[in-house]
Amino acid sequence: MRCRVKICGITSVADAQMAAAAGVDAIGLVFYPRSKRNLEIAQAAAICRCVPPFVTTVGLFLDAEADFVRAVLSAAPLDVLQFHGSESPAYCRQFPRPYLKAVGMKGLAEYGGFHAYADRYADAQGFLVDSHAPGAAGGTGETFDWTQVPQDYAKPIVLAGGLTPENVADAIRASRVYAVDVSSGVESAPGVKDAAKVMAFMRAAANCQ
Repeated sequence: MRCRVKICGITSVADAQMAAAAGVDAIGLVFYPRSKRNLEIAQAAAICRCVPPFVTTVGLFLDAEADFVRAVLSAAPLDVLQFHGSESPAYCRQFPRPYLKAVGMKGLAEYGGFHAYADRYADAQGFLVDSHAPGAAGGTGETFDWTQVPQDYAKPIVLAGGLTPENVADAIRASRVYAVDVSSGVESAPGVKDAAKVMAFMRAAANCQ
């Protein structure tokens, strides 16, 4: 099965178009004020308008007020929501979009392990695993032991955390995930994607399969 690729932290129309031309499956738009890649709603709407067919737009939120999420959705036609904080299952399912729930792998044993944590979000479309602790912001650029990614979970799993063109092939082979998610690993500066790095990442992800 082909491993899909999402590039997160897109902050401009130009970078969105470049990523789409490189063949990405999805782009991520960040709505978290403490992030260097945070977007204003108008910026996100402009980016969504430029994305060609069959490229999924994903909005990333962390413990945001529900009214703010609705305001974003009213202006920017996001396809999928991605929740990175301590959002409850009821919170996640209230919006008229499919959602992914981020699962921080650091200290996950305190929550009963991956299966126990993920099973609470029975209606999630899939799960994103990252190196941070559960409920933390992520985006640390750190990797974790990819062999910890569950191989037997029924829903798609997306791998994030410290991925680069140099290590993504090893990450895919070790984890056998549905998709990989990269942000800082293909940047020339925070929020600025590097076309050469994006193409190198796409080639590495494709050639290892």
